[in-house]
Amino acid sequence: MFDKILIANRGEVALRVMRAARELGVKTVAVYSTEDKDTYPVQYADEAVCIGPAPSGQSYLNVANIITAAKNTGAQAIHPGYGFLAENADFARACVEEGLVFIGPSAECIERMGDKASARETMMACGVPTVPGSDGICESVEDARQFAEQVGYPVLIKATAGGGGKGMREVHAPEDLESQYKAACTEAGAAFGNAGVYLEKLVLRPRHVEIQVLADDFGNNVALCERDCSIQRRHQKLLEEAPSPALDDETRRAMGVAAVKAMRAVDYRNAGTIEFLLDESGSFYFMEMNTRVQVEHPVTEMITDTDIIKEQIRIAAGEPMSCADRAPFFPNGHAIEMRINAEDPEHNFRPCPGTITKFDLPGGPGIRVETYIKQGSKISPFYDSLVAKLICHGQDRQEAVERAKRALDEFVIEGIATTIPFHKRVLENEVFLAGDATTDFIETQMGDLL
Repeated sequence: MFDKILIANRGEVALRVMRAARELGVKTVAVYSTEDKDTYPVQYADEAVCIGPAPSGQSYLNVANIITAAKNTGAQAIHPGYGFLAENADFARACVEEGLVFIGPSAECIERMGDKASARETMMACGVPTVPGSDGICESVEDARQFAEQVGYPVLIKATAGGGGKGMREVHAPEDLESQYKAACTEAGAAFGNAGVYLEKLVLRPRHVEIQVLADDFGNNVALCERDCSIQRRHQKLLEEAPSPALDDETRRAMGVAAVKAMRAVDYRNAGTIEFLLDESGSFYFMEMNTRVQVEHPVTEMITDTDIIKEQIRIAAGEPMSCADRAPFFPNGHAIEMRINAEDPEHNFRPCPGTITKFDLPGGPGIRVETYIKQGSKISPFYDSLVAKLICHGQDRQEAVERAKRALDEFVIEGIATTIPFHKRVLENEVFLAGDATTDFIETQMGDLL
């Protein structure tokens, strides 16, 4: 096991990794921008190093400064969290070249699965179901038009290096294809430095269901049940639950088997997520693989009694994972995670940075809060708007929903607008309560917010 690791991230995920490391007896190094010097993760870590000014390009994306901080403090490994450099193959490679362990998959695996077109081809080759799509990158509008005419509209344009909905456009009619193609390319180039896009047949009213996977160097490959992430806005997830109310045991097992097959096809190590689209008939299709731990990993932890961050650290240290012998496809109870963002849902989810004047956390059975915020904390306009994650676990879905309602009533945040009122509305919605929410839930059920 490592003696010391550096966490190349900020906010609640930095604190989450530090807590797991402390339980393993591992010391931690925080890195921070000048904007974050007074935040709780910086205070919690055993050591802290300033790596630059507020803009993330000069701090949390500054590979040279982060690696220098790790070497100067004697850290043996770097945990990237999620976002920032978590899926940056060059960063993973630089860590190894400097004698540091990257707590995640290999740079080659990140590259192979980070390119969405390449990942799709890999999944097709190993027999994992995929949505009909173009053969690699569409180099021109004409290439895109030819594919769209072949499979029929609607189609989905996707950035090959994408994620988080960036460089993604739906096209429902031929006359819209050229403008949407150009817009997707422009956005992809700006967001990822790669303007390449490919096309898929658009699955109407799908559910977004993903499988948490883990693999170590001892041949252990585990699928830790599924999460339903269908409630999202502009492809950004807002509420997740596990297990999915849409899956029966047969489909759950089949999806888990497909996820393990996908992992083995790329010789994957550490934690990752295989994301699927589930259509109205119950068929599922590979969408993409995230080569990192996810924001929503706590819902899986709650129903599988697994500490995914600890498993990441164990695997990276060359130890076998401790959950290898657990039954992977059958959950213990039900969990719901709500992202509490500094956004105003009544005004199209407008970002609301500012100072938190009151911060009272919920508690009681089955309640877990992941946050780095305290009363008086400032929400910076420079970074993600996530303030906290509220996770509620129950013996079944109904109990999880009722606990979530209670916890939201107890959760008090003043000084900024948050998405707490939005989540209260979701939990009262009949479509959600029936377990029938699909990825168009906000548009069809809460169009007034948009």
